[in-house]
Amino acid sequence: MAGEDQTSGEYIQHHITNLTYGQLPDGSWALAHTPEEIKSMGFLAIHVDTMLWSLMTGFAFLAIFIIAARNVTAAVPGTLQNLCEMVVEFVEDNIRQVFGTRPNPIIGPLSLTILVWVFLMNLMDLIPIDFVPWVAHAAGINYFKIVATTDPNATLGMALGVFALVLYYNIKIKGPIKFGAGLFTHPIPHWSMYWFNIILETVDMIAKPLSHGLRLFGNMYAGEMIFILIALLPFYAQWALSLPWAIFHILIISLQAFVFMILTIVYLTQAHETGEH
Repeated sequence: MAGEDQTSGEYIQHHITNLTYGQLPDGSWALAHTPEEIKSMGFLAIHVDTMLWSLMTGFAFLAIFIIAARNVTAAVPGTLQNLCEMVVEFVEDNIRQVFGTRPNPIIGPLSLTILVWVFLMNLMDLIPIDFVPWVAHAAGINYFKIVATTDPNATLGMALGVFALVLYYNIKIKGPIKFGAGLFTHPIPHWSMYWFNIILETVDMIAKPLSHGLRLFGNMYAGEMIFILIALLPFYAQWALSLPWAIFHILIISLQAFVFMILTIVYLTQAHETGEH
């Protein structure tokens, strides 16, 4: 914590370290208590705090819309119903503008889930930076991050999930032969350039999930770092800077959720196109 004789570097390192569970060098499985233990864990280590807050915000999304659906009325709607209807209509408008009217049973629910879920995960960034880590520290937990989207494992995991759907619909709509052939014949439809085309298409496919996930992570991580740096300032200066940044950050967290959703719609639209790229 800031008041426990930590240097600025130690304070920053503490706030950007995830609560990690994995296998220690002695073969035992446990929560890591030091950065050295975290570094010694293998690939199978899991960020417990990222998983916890991802699930909690996901359940919060479900609870909000379930409550709204069970209390829906054709008379004068309540605030929650109005809010949910506005979000649904916003998602439908974007799908109609980008994806068109193609029949697809999952793009609507998927886009709505991504928009609200990512927004709720981003929204956790507005909780005072020291509050939850202080509570966790009092409970004997050394590290505890609450913004899941500042963890590249979470953002890249979601991006890879979307990428898997893109591959699935590419193969389903175009057929495996036409899809595979397109990797060799685009953008230069000549046999002598097939090797060049496959390199370009491979780089393009790899870049899509990477840029999709890292864009969200980078923006949220940068915003979190600014909150951490503000927390290092004297108390009187924190209020002068944290409030304006928090207000501006509301725009950032909303925009990043929208961008992640709209890129998902764009990628799925491209997967459904049967003509030329």
